[in-house]
Amino acid sequence: MVTTPQRPLRRTRGPARGRRPRPGTGAAPSASGTPSARTAGGRAARGAGPASGPGSTRRGGRGPAYWWRRMWSFLEGEGSASSYFLILGCTLALTVIGLIMVLSSSSVENIGETTGSYDLFIRQAVFAAVGLGVMVFLSRLSTDRLRRLAWPALVIAIVLLMLVLTPLGHEVNGNRNWIKVGPATGQPSEAAKLALALWAAAVLERKGRLIGQLKHSVVPVLFPVGAVLLGLVMIGRDLGTAMVIMLVVAAVLFLAGTRLLYFAVAGAVAAVGAIIMALVSSNRTVRIQAWLGNCDFATDPCYQPQHGLYALASGGWWGLGLGQSRQKWSYIPEAENDFIFTILGEELGLVGALLVLTLFAGLAVGMFRVARRTDSVFIRICTGGILAWIVGQAFINISMVTGLLPVIGVPLPFISYGGSSLTFVLAAVGVVLAFAREQHREGRAVVAGTGPAVDTRPDTKEAH
Repeated sequence: MVTTPQRPLRRTRGPARGRRPRPGTGAAPSASGTPSARTAGGRAARGAGPASGPGSTRRGGRGPAYWWRRMWSFLEGEGSASSYFLILGCTLALTVIGLIMVLSSSSVENIGETTGSYDLFIRQAVFAAVGLGVMVFLSRLSTDRLRRLAWPALVIAIVLLMLVLTPLGHEVNGNRNWIKVGPATGQPSEAAKLALALWAAAVLERKGRLIGQLKHSVVPVLFPVGAVLLGLVMIGRDLGTAMVIMLVVAAVLFLAGTRLLYFAVAGAVAAVGAIIMALVSSNRTVRIQAWLGNCDFATDPCYQPQHGLYALASGGWWGLGLGQSRQKWSYIPEAENDFIFTILGEELGLVGALLVLTLFAGLAVGMFRVARRTDSVFIRICTGGILAWIVGQAFINISMVTGLLPVIGVPLPFISYGGSSLTFVLAAVGVVLAFAREQHREGRAVVAGTGPAVDTRPDTKEAH
């Protein structure tokens, strides 16, 4: 047997670089003493994993703390490009689903009309094209330009809301929250939501740490601007839109660092105000009684929500098929508007309803990643306000049609028929896409070495 002489070991200035020793040769000494000890130590370390942490179990250390870290890692994502395409993909998918459902839910009631069965679908498609164009335009703007648009957007929104009180105002189903110029109608409150998110982010960014004081929390976001917008909306008797605006105000103030004690007081005042508004309005009182189930005849206000539940129940797992809804044959009045989710559940079943919920969840995750990865107060607050607006409004609508909340007349973003809602929701997504695009560009500059190494995550030391 011929043996190969061992080569002398060379000294290295640093740690070993992971070279494998050739068969028959010596191994580099390690802290463990021998190669076998080093291998055993590595296996032991890998086997231990996070088991030593609190809340872990013996099976590979996959306890509650482990799964919490995994979930948080998923929410944060791996890169800014993933956030951009996640938001864009969910937005386009929800818009396409909305167009299909508007066509399916509105074509039946429009049979025999002079405008034709495809009239509402064509209108919605036109507004979708306009909204996508606005979304692309806003997504190409820089953060500084979006910040400069905050004040003009707020002024325009207030002027449009004041036009509702003029002869141009138009009343729909008891709510005077529309502007009608010839055959065209629009809802200014949709523009107010986007303007409020932009303006509040710009103002709260300048306030900085002063937001912890009561006077800087109340003025000017909550009063007078928030009160002016809410007052103009409530004059039009649109309680649903007022709730969404209050949700946006609460989100931006929370992200700015307002004390939780102020939210508790404001929540109590808002609850008392909601009860008073419900008692002084016969229309809202009837809706609350209908929600509690006090219905005796088919003409009662329970008629629409009850048939909405019938539609969801008859859909089953896979649905009756696209276009095969029975409840849209005048059992659910104006099925293409607030109760379009029930038609979707009837035709596409539980699977289709869960798909829509998953897309909204994906949109929320993408926006959360954009807000999480930035150190800009303006981007964080504006993204959080838009997230609260879109996802919060979707939650209110779905809770309303499933019987968890009274009927308050809030459309489902991207899905319900309405040109104003679709256009400004797509515009809001364009603003968030602009933030994600800028983050991605800064990240590429840092990797290429042409930009400063900026940590886009929040300061964890201050958070602790």
